[in-house]
Amino acid sequence: MRRLAAALITVAIAAGVLAGCDDGNWAKRCGTTDAGVIECAPDQRPRVTDVTGELLDGGTYDVTADRGKVVVVNFWGSWCNPCRAEADDLETTYRATKDKGVTFVGVNTRDDRDAAIAFERGRVTYPSVYDPDGKVALKFDVTQVTTPSTLILDRQGRIAAAMRRATIRSELRPLVERVAAEGPG
Repeated sequence: MRRLAAALITVAIAAGVLAGCDDGNWAKRCGTTDAGVIECAPDQRPRVTDVTGELLDGGTYDVTADRGKVVVVNFWGSWCNPCRAEADDLETTYRATKDKGVTFVGVNTRDDRDAAIAFERGRVTYPSVYDPDGKVALKFDVTQVTTPSTLILDRQGRIAAAMRRATIRSELRPLVERVAAEGPG
């Protein structure tokens, strides 16, 4: 019971921090499409720094190691039905864009490690950070992260686009390719 209460408090704190109450909220400065995708002009993009975490399959991830690449970050959980629905589209987009200097990383949140590993097996080939307490998500300093959500970071490590819901290949791939086409910056 105490563990559940502690987890709920952590989630509530994370939700409050991620709700972005201040007027400097980057998402408010960026445009939102009719489909609800937040897209930021290069001069409005917030930089992502100091994001590290333990990978589900061992080892560590550091977002700064991917500078120079477009990084697609997907927040997911094995318990999340929309995450199950979008997994194939994420993997298909990953495979279609990785030769264009694009990489993907998942952030598995509020989950059991074994359940997360079982969920990934046979679904995705890119790595995922294990983030049961939402601490890695907080490091992205983004507003209103829900599960699932997807961020697209440009080659300089700035948030170029965000989706606070499940995504599909027909919207994700063009966004990723557009950011990848911006070049080295």
